[in-house]
Amino acid sequence: MKYYITTPIYYVNAKPHIAHAYTTLIADVLARYLRLKGKKVFFLTGTDEHGAKVAQKAQEFGKNPQEFCDQVAGQFEKAWLNLDITFDSFIRTTSELHKKGVVKMIKQLKENGDIYKADYEGFYCTGCEKFLTQKELIDGKCADHQVEPELIREKNYFFKLSKYTGVIKEKVKKDELLVRPQKRKNEIISLLDTNLEDFSISRESVEWGIDVPFDKTQKIYVWVEALMNYISALDYGKQGRQAGKFKKFWPADLHLIGKDITKFHIIYWPAILLSLKLPLPKQVFAHGYFTINGEKMSKTIGNVIDPNDLVEKWGKDATRYLILNQFPVGEDGDISLEKLEAQYKANLANDLGNLLQRVLVMMNKFEVKDKAFKIDPYKHQDLDFQKEFDFDLDGFLNFMDNLKIFKAIKKIDKYISQSNKYIEANKPWELAKTDKIQCQKVLITLYRRLILVARLIKPFMPDISKEMLNQLESGEPKPLFKK
Repeated sequence: MKYYITTPIYYVNAKPHIAHAYTTLIADVLARYLRLKGKKVFFLTGTDEHGAKVAQKAQEFGKNPQEFCDQVAGQFEKAWLNLDITFDSFIRTTSELHKKGVVKMIKQLKENGDIYKADYEGFYCTGCEKFLTQKELIDGKCADHQVEPELIREKNYFFKLSKYTGVIKEKVKKDELLVRPQKRKNEIISLLDTNLEDFSISRESVEWGIDVPFDKTQKIYVWVEALMNYISALDYGKQGRQAGKFKKFWPADLHLIGKDITKFHIIYWPAILLSLKLPLPKQVFAHGYFTINGEKMSKTIGNVIDPNDLVEKWGKDATRYLILNQFPVGEDGDISLEKLEAQYKANLANDLGNLLQRVLVMMNKFEVKDKAFKIDPYKHQDLDFQKEFDFDLDGFLNFMDNLKIFKAIKKIDKYISQSNKYIEANKPWELAKTDKIQCQKVLITLYRRLILVARLIKPFMPDISKEMLNQLESGEPKPLFKK
């Protein structure tokens, strides 16, 4: 069974930061989990490289736009390599593959009678690369960038959004297009209840972008062509057998996005797909924002966190765990380097690392052995886990299936903590003197719990999982984490 998961494609106006890493790690953990369950996963991420903002940034750095895009896209790929992200495709919107798909799409929309040309006047924020309504402005300024948008007057091509909003609303209401969490669904339904205007799909004043194929005086609006990446990466622009990936993996099973781009993904994108007579994505999940020490992340403030710095300090597996162990997916939250450091020491170095060391050292000292206990909690759930391991596996799997990754991690953390309490309550070092059989039972129980933990953490910390299993098999304890 296939599963197609996507992240947003990240805008190349700046190098990757911890918010980009957060979204990508959620997708990666889910992809790894589903592969462990036997699904054929296609995991897409990439970079969004067109638009006026990119051209401006390139000029600031004394580069042409393509050179600048190549540089920043390379930084994203390097960051994902450092975090061990297992994407199947990294799409770039400056690639020929993407351009072919976009041109095919625009031509088809025109043939279907859903594109027309008209004069347009509106407030445009270059930072957002989108037009803003009066309702979206705060004191006449963009809420995100705190600048007054530019009043744009130009002739554009428009897409007949109003033709499809009723259908989209019904599909969202009936969960045929599943929108999560519920509050995002409610917001979209409320938005669909308003008079949404047809939206511009082209710009005449932008130079860095893809030409409208039937009018070279216009560039395709960056947001429109960026959305196209989800099918261009599947060879939508190709013909016949060359488009095999599209036939195999579309529709997307999950678009994972930030909550600031829900309108584009849950209204504009489905409308385009309906016009193209293509199936809609099955689910869109919009995660929340996070602040750094209570403040919005900003280069001006100087609180931007580079995930590469965290990997250098704690290693990639620990960084993966720490980033995802901050707050529930779908909610807003706050993080700090101090909190990350405290969690690293408490949950990883002390609770997990020390537990493994202590158990293996005592098993060696008291000559306790157990046959390798082969279990795979992701495929073989026929054991009575509640009895054998005292672990609620069904609850854990339910959390993972429903993108409650934070809760799944907390369940593992709690299990490790309980195991540390179990070792302190039973004191196997004292039992070795008074009751060797009971000592053996206690240590074997802990040994098997550690095997289960090693397998459960595989989607989150793949290398630590492997190292734990190696140590449990060899009986040779080594430090798991940097001190």
